[in-house]
Amino acid sequence: MPVKRLRTLEEAEDALVWDPNDPDLWRAIAGLWELSSRLCPPRLPPGVYKHRSIENLNRQREAWEEAAIRRQESRRAPRGGQAEGR
Repeated sequence: MPVKRLRTLEEAEDALVWDPNDPDLWRAIAGLWELSSRLCPPRLPPGVYKHRSIENLNRQREAWEEAAIRRQESRRAPRGGQAEGR
């Protein structure tokens, strides 16, 4: 995608709006999806899960989300931080 030079605020505001028929829109969406999947890939357990109620479903989803957050936080933790407490 080419770099566009914007000279005024109006040009910048107009650049934020995509025409739904613009083929560059779909390339930009695909690029964004690719980037997000590389930066933070979804990690859901494989398979099909049945739940007796919406509450059980929500508890399972929250547990998966909390596990994903803990994994992400552990990646950001400084290396060797666990060994200091021993």
